[in-house]
Order: sequence, then structure tokens, then C-alpha cells
Amino acid sequence: MTETRTDHAAYTDDELDTDLRWWAAANYLTVAQIYLQDNVLLREPLTAEHIKPRLLGHWGTSPGLSAIYTVLNRVIRETDSDWLYVTGPGHGGPALVANVYLEGTYTEIYPHVSRDARGVLKLCRQFSTPGGIPSHVSVQTPGSIHEGGELGYALVHAAGAAFDNPDLTVVCVVGDGEAETGPLSGSWKIPAFLNASRDGAVLPILHLNGAKIAGPTVLGRSSDSDIADYLGGQGWTPMFVEGDDPKAVFRDLKSAIDQSHRIIRDLQAQARDDGPSAGTRWPAIVLRTPKGWTGPHEVDGELIEGTHWAHQVPLSGVRENPGHLEILETWLRSYRPEEIFDAAGAVVDEIAGLAPEGDRRMGATPYANGGRLLTPLKLPPIARYALEVDKPGATIHETTRVLGEYMRDIYSENSSSDDDGGAFRLFCPDETASNRLAAVFETTDRCWQLPTNEHDDNLSQSGRVMEVLSEHLCQGWLEGYLLTGRHGLFATYEAFAMVSASMVIQHTKWLQHAATLDWREPVASLNILLTSTCWRNDHNGFSHQGPGLIDAVLPLAPDVVRIWLPPDSNSLLSIAEHCFRSRNHVNLLVVDKQPHLQYLSLDEANDQAAAGISIWPWAGTEGDNDDDPDIVLAGAGDVPTQEILAAAQMLREWVPYLRVRVVNVMDLMSLLPQADHPHGMSEDDFADLFTRDGHVVFAFHGYPRAVHQLLHGQPDADRFHVRGFSEQGTTTTPFDMVVLNKMSRYHLVLEALRRSRRVPERSEELVEFCHRQLARHHDHVREHFEDLPEIRDWTWS
Repeated sequence: MTETRTDHAAYTDDELDTDLRWWAAANYLTVAQIYLQDNVLLREPLTAEHIKPRLLGHWGTSPGLSAIYTVLNRVIRETDSDWLYVTGPGHGGPALVANVYLEGTYTEIYPHVSRDARGVLKLCRQFSTPGGIPSHVSVQTPGSIHEGGELGYALVHAAGAAFDNPDLTVVCVVGDGEAETGPLSGSWKIPAFLNASRDGAVLPILHLNGAKIAGPTVLGRSSDSDIADYLGGQGWTPMFVEGDDPKAVFRDLKSAIDQSHRIIRDLQAQARDDGPSAGTRWPAIVLRTPKGWTGPHEVDGELIEGTHWAHQVPLSGVRENPGHLEILETWLRSYRPEEIFDAAGAVVDEIAGLAPEGDRRMGATPYANGGRLLTPLKLPPIARYALEVDKPGATIHETTRVLGEYMRDIYSENSSSDDDGGAFRLFCPDETASNRLAAVFETTDRCWQLPTNEHDDNLSQSGRVMEVLSEHLCQGWLEGYLLTGRHGLFATYEAFAMVSASMVIQHTKWLQHAATLDWREPVASLNILLTSTCWRNDHNGFSHQGPGLIDAVLPLAPDVVRIWLPPDSNSLLSIAEHCFRSRNHVNLLVVDKQPHLQYLSLDEANDQAAAGISIWPWAGTEGDNDDDPDIVLAGAGDVPTQEILAAAQMLREWVPYLRVRVVNVMDLMSLLPQADHPHGMSEDDFADLFTRDGHVVFAFHGYPRAVHQLLHGQPDADRFHVRGFSEQGTTTTPFDMVVLNKMSRYHLVLEALRRSRRVPERSEELVEFCHRQLARHHDHVREHFEDLPEIRDWTWS
């Protein structure tokens, strides 16, 4: 651990005055970004022509964000320590851009936004305009790992950033509007998981300015005692700072941050000497300041400052209303721009010199550009975990169990010997063992900082398996962990991955834009394992049956999104190795945890994973040189693959002269046209697999519409007949699930006979057999509560 000074000093009058000048400069630049397209230094009287035609942005939260940033700058300089600034009120984007510009980081990254009059003009003109930057604390903002556009995830991202970063303090500003969201409410549980001996710290600052966009906030109207009780029950010791006098608030805020930092360092020093204490209580700050602080107090007789009317643009009719224009000019001049900028338009040295140096600046910290800190995982050879597959479709194994064994050794090979840092974590909502990943507990435990008892299972303060019964927290922790330079995997029941689906979308958007920024170094991919899938969640019922995350991810950025459907264990190993090595992707791995037939050797799995889609010649009945099968059977996913193979076997036994081709799809995005995705196929390659005009019966893991969406643009896509999950489910047998959704081997055979180029002899007999079997199945499962023996015990032969 790096030695950190903690010699905080109380504000002198001169220090306070200079910090208030920084704050005024940040507020000025914030207002200028929202309003001005010209005359940005106010060197002449303001006119309507100087105002942007569209006024976008949020003023209300910005002064508070800048006040915190200002005080933190001084604390960082005094202590020479690393701090990351996470802002839940992401609408305060102009404030963060202003502060990062003042510290010089913005110009270093974007030289065209220079530190002079020309640069200030570009800074203002680019804000919320076409070809410019968004209004949020976006990926384009240096120092940001959290956009804040979708509220609720600030504190969970902050925790992920702190895990295994022992020298880092993450300040997380939580807006009182965001505090009303479910994910944020759950995020206060950090003390139960933050290990002071090896992790950094999270210092929440609950910023209460009393209002959201159109009304009051719950915590904003709550008493200090109620808030103290609430936060205290979650493991925090809150300090309260409030007021509207800048000098008093700055002194109190500096004192609270200083005291919090001392407590944090004392807790960490004690834990690193003697081990962490169960139930460690961490400091937190509650900051009450007026919404729209220092902005227009009243407009047209209506109170603005301190109300929800200050949330966005307090003066919206400036170009048309001379009175509003006059108020705006008075507001801007109240910050004394002539004392902020020199004759060339550069920020004066007395203000610019208040920034910390180098990477200590919060806009320049490598923790906010995690690729700078990222080192490749040490991955053991997957051959060590591969299953022996002498004959396809004969061996049965719990498919995900090998992944648990693989991750067990990833843990052991990527944790430092002194236990003060790590590079890999598994995040899972209380389902690690249920999802057959329990081998990780041979190396590490579940992380837990509260008291334990003798009945606990694999629970310890040093554990690095993160289990909490919240998909939001698991995924958010992992996102923060990845964006600050580490690796991991989020495993969850498939149906409940939809709880955090919007987080996946937001992270994908972040990576999509990050890839366009040369200064953003690539980070490890977000790897999501969906298991306990719809087809095998028969013991839980309809509520646990839903493959919708595939549909949510499919339309997203093709350079980012990958969807993998390994049919067996060796395929899962091959894909997992690829995913752990990949960068800037969102990898969705969909595979069931239950015992399944195994088909491919590791070499075969590696070949198909690289290809994405392959013909399985051993499963079909076409000749070696036959380019014109009568029907193509295709499967994507473990259960669909089994049903396709069973259908192929049935066709071979009943109508052996029918030419049948079997295709397995492992990389779902390979179905797309070549122009639509990096993994997409050319028309010729597509035809080599699926023929140019033959019909294809396609059994798919998810909703059939997803495959139709992917195939759009491929030759004659209407010839694909997709069976998949059609929202039919209940607590029933495994085979009854495929019957209910009409994806059973019998339904597939019937579809194949309807679509075949030739109508084979004995087809009528086979049709009758399929209908009889479906009727037998219906009666059998209701009488015996299990599948027919020939279904239950089926293997490939």
C-alpha cells in the first residue's frame, strides 16, 4: 500500500477565498455551457444572438457538485492521495466538464479545447449541441466511470471501483432524487462487503437539495434524525453539513471530508495490521444546500433558487424575453468573469494552480480510465478442465460445473499473495452453488464483513465471491470493477437477468462510445452467464422461465455485443476463455446448469467457437459431397440442440433416404449479414451452411422472433421456420416444457416433413407416430410426474 499523508489542515481565510474563486469559475463555466454560443467571456454586453437556440442541461445540482469537487481538490493536495469522483446526478454534466477543464485535464485530452478564449468558446459551443458532447457525465468526460443518465447506480459503481483498490477513496455523490430508486436504496449495503484490509473506501455524500424535476424528494423532506437512523442501520456513521452561506458550508464540508478521511485511514490501518473487524462502520456525509445555489433567486415573482424550478434551465425564454436576458447577464457577472480569465481568455494562475498535480487530478486519475491499469488475466489452460467425449451425445454432465473449476483456478492464479489486491471476482445473487459453480469455494469464500456463526457455509471476510440477492448490485459492482481495470463474471438465473437489463444496455452504450475515444483504453469485457434457463427451470415454474435478455441485447451496438449459446461443457470452456481475454465487449453466455448430453471434444469446440456456426456431419444423413439436402435442421442452445439431434435421429430411422443436414449455432451473431456485425456471414458462406433455397427448421433457445430479426437481410430468410420459447411454461417435466412450446423433437420432425424438398415414403406413418407420442407424453407426465423413459433416457446413437 502507498503511504498517504493525512495531515489535514483547517481552512485559512486566504485558502477559503481562493477555493471560492475556483467554485465561482466552475459555476460560471457551467452556466456558460448551458446558455452561450458566443461572447462566452462576457467581454461585451450580452445579446440574444449570444444565446443558444436550444437550451439544454441541468443547473440545479451543478453548484453542489462543483462545491464538492473544489473541496476535494484541496484535500487531495494536502494528503497526496488518490480519489475517484462518482456523480449520481449525472445531469450535472456541465459542472464536471467545467471542473475538469479548470484542472487542465480536458485540454490535455482534447487539445482543440484550448486554455484560452478560443478554447472556452469551443467548450461552451460543444455542450449539448450536434457534433458536441452530451449533457450527462458521459464517457467523453475525463474522470468519469458513471454517466448517471439512468439513476440508481452511482453507489454500486463506486463500490465496484473500491473493491481490490486499497489506495483509492471513491467519493460518490448521491442525489436525493436518485436516492428514491430501488437500486440506490439497495446499494447502501456496502459496509457488509467492503473489506478495509484489502479494499479502498467509499465515501458517500448524500446531496439533499430538496427537489427533483417537478416536486420534493423523500429524503429532502426527511429530518436529520430519520436520515441518521436510516443510514446508521445500513452500517454508516453520517455527518451533516447544511446551509446556504458558501463560506460556512465550505468550512463545514472541508471539516467533514477531513474527518471522514482520517476515520477511513484509521480503519484501514487497523485492518491491515490486525485484520478487519466485523461490522465496520464507515463515514458518510449528508450535504444540504439549495437547489440551483447562487442562481437566480426569483424570476417573474416566482421563487427559483431552492425549488424544483431550478432543476434544469431556470431562464428558458432568454432569447425572446429581454428581462430574462438581463437576469442571465447579471447572474453570469455575479461570478466575476473578469477575475477568472486573463486577457487571453486563460484561467488565471491563482485559480488554475488550485488543481492537484498529474494523475492526482480527479479528471486524470487512471482509476477512471481502467484500461490504463488493466493487466491480462492469468488463465490456466482449459484442457485441464475439458471433458472426454469419445462419442457425441452419449456422456451426460452438468454443463456449467467445468466453468466453476476453471474460475476456481483463475482466482488462485490472479490473487496477490499478501491478499491486498486481486484481479478477478465472481458476482452472483446467492446462486453460486445452485448454478454449479461451487468449485470456486475451494479457493475462496463468499465475501462477508458482518458477524458469522458456525452454521455459515463458505463465508469469510477474505472471500472474493460476491453474493447479494440483487441483480442490480451484482452487475453494478462488476461494472465498477471492470471500468477501474479488473476482470470478472456475473452469473444469474436467466429470467431474473431482466431485472438489470437496462444496466446492460447502458454499459453497452458506454463501451460503444468509449471505442471512439483514443484516450479511453480498452477494459475487460462485461461477461454475463445466464443459467437456470427457461427450458430446465421446471422445478420453479413459469415465473423463472424467460429468455428475454437475448432480445434486449440483440439490437445493441454490433461492435460491442456478443451472444453465445454453447451446447455443452467443452464449448462453454472455449467460449469462456475467449470472453475472459476479450476487451470492450458485452458477452452473454447462455447455458443451462443441469445435466446435459455432451457432444464436442475440446478441439472440436475450439474450432466451432471460432467459426460460430458449423455443420455436424455425424448427425446428418446427407452424403459427403451433397450440397443439396432435402431439409436443414439447425439448433442454437443446449436443449434445442438435443431436440434437433433427436429429430434428426428419428428422420434417419424412419426415412433414411431423406437427405438431412444438421447445423449448430454457437455464436448467435454469426447469423447476421456480414455488413451488420463483425461476426456476420457473407451470402456465400451463409448458403454453404443453410443452402440457397432449401428450408430450415430452426430450434432456438429464446423467442423465435430474435432469429427472424437476425436473419433479415440474408438470402430468402422466409424459408427459416423457427421454434423456440413462446411464453408457455409451468412447473412440469423438462420434456413437457419443449412440448408446451412446440419445440419438441416430434414437432420438429412434423415441421421438417412439411418443409422437405421431397415427400418421403412412410412420412404419413411418421406423422402418426409423432402425434401418438405427443398424446402418450401428455397422459404419462400427468400420471407418473416424469417423462417417458425413451425421452428421459435418450442418447444419440
